[in-house]
Amino acid sequence: MIKVLKSGFFSTIQDQGRFGYRNFGVPVSGVMDKYASDFANQILGNEKKSAVLEMTMIGAKLQFLVPTIIAITGGDMNPKINGESVDMYKSIMVSSNAVLSLGYAKSGFRTYVAVKGGFLTDMVLGSRSMLKVITEPFKISDDDILPIAETVELEGTKNAKIRYKDAYLRANSIEVTKGPEFNKLTQQQQDLVLNQNFTVSKYNNRMAYQLLPLVKNNLESILTAPVLPGTVQLTPAGQLIVLMRDSQTTGGYPRVLQLTENAITILGQKTTGSSILIQLKT
Repeated sequence: MIKVLKSGFFSTIQDQGRFGYRNFGVPVSGVMDKYASDFANQILGNEKKSAVLEMTMIGAKLQFLVPTIIAITGGDMNPKINGESVDMYKSIMVSSNAVLSLGYAKSGFRTYVAVKGGFLTDMVLGSRSMLKVITEPFKISDDDILPIAETVELEGTKNAKIRYKDAYLRANSIEVTKGPEFNKLTQQQQDLVLNQNFTVSKYNNRMAYQLLPLVKNNLESILTAPVLPGTVQLTPAGQLIVLMRDSQTTGGYPRVLQLTENAITILGQKTTGSSILIQLKT
C-alpha cells in the first residue's frame, strides 16, 4: 500500500486506456505520455498495460507502507526519497515507510511513477484509468491509500539500465495527418495551420489543448461525427482545439488535422505558453 501525503496539482492513476466503449460515449483516457509510461513499466518488467501514477505540473508526496521497486519517468519533478535526490529512468528499491516527494516540473509537464506489479486500484470497464463520472474517485487526494502488490522480489531488473531518450520533452514540432475536413480549408488557411508557430493557451488539460493565435475560419459546422484523441477541430471563432486522452467521442466542428501518437505524447508534455509548430507527416 501507498499513502498519499500530498496529492500534487492533479494526479491520477492511468493505464493504456478504456477501449470498446466509445459507442456509449465513454472516452478512451489513459496516459498522456505513452512513451514515459511504457518505459517505466519496461524498467520494472511490468506488462505495458500496468497502471502508473500520472502527475501534472506539481508532483505528489507518497509514503510507501510496504517495500517495493519503482521507476520515475517523464518530466523532471526533482524526485527525492527521504529528502535525498534519486535518479529517474532506472529501478529504485524503496523500503517500508520511505517517503517519495516530487516538486514542480523543471522539464516537461507530466511525470510518471510506476511500481513493481503496477498500481492495483479498481478496474472500471476494463481499465484502471481515472476519469470524472466514470470512476470514483476521479483523481488522487490527500490521505488516499493506493493498493500495490504486497510482495515483490526486491532485486534489480534486467531492464534497469536501458536508456531513456528524453529529447521529445524539448521538441517544439508535432506531426499530423490531414483530417476529414482539411481540404475544405482555403490554401491560405492550410498554409497558416501548417507553417506558423502556435502557442499553448491557458486552456489545456487531459481533455483538450487550445492553441493560439486564432485562424480565420469560414467553414460551417459539420454533422456530429466521431473524433479521437489527437483530432484537431477548428471552431467558428477560429480556435484550434486538439482533443486529448479524456476527450469526448463525437463533435460538430470541422476535423482539420489528426495528431500522430508520438505527437500526442509530445503535446501532452507542454504547458501554457509552450511554442508548437504543426508539420504535415510525409
